[in-house]
Amino acid sequence: MVAPFFDVPALRKSGDLIYYSPLFLAEKPKNGKITIHGGTLFDYVFVIGRNLNGKSRTNLIIQQYLEGLIKLLDHHSRENQENFTIRGTSYILNERTARKIGFKVVQTDFLQRIILIFNYFNLMLTYSIAKGKWSWPSVVETKTFEANLFDLMGKRDFTQKLKESLEERLSYSD
Repeated sequence: MVAPFFDVPALRKSGDLIYYSPLFLAEKPKNGKITIHGGTLFDYVFVIGRNLNGKSRTNLIIQQYLEGLIKLLDHHSRENQENFTIRGTSYILNERTARKIGFKVVQTDFLQRIILIFNYFNLMLTYSIAKGKWSWPSVVETKTFEANLFDLMGKRDFTQKLKESLEERLSYSD
């Protein structure tokens, strides 16, 4: 419950965690892998408008994920040419969309499931904010996605168009 207020700012200050958009964070590359995360509970509270319905909230979250992913791709295409593995776990992004932007579904490892269970209260609050009503996410249904940096860069134009489409939908819902 307190991690968003202490751990995240400390990791951000040290450079071990980078915000690429208000709801998309990435860890510093380690052992050829970049772990990505959705925003914290704190981020969800302050970024997602209370006037949005559940579908618009989901669109906003995915739009923010895509914006962050594009910025991560752009950052790493300028910085170096190493083909990192990008990996993240989500209960918002569906498998079909993930595949379209270059990810594949992989087995969620045991440690990740334990972390999700340990943080279930935060997960439940974040999920409820995302849905606009009290909701209980299924840890079993949570998906882990993985891709290599170069494959994601190959889908960057599609990802950009999808992000713009979601922005357009969000502007109509205002």
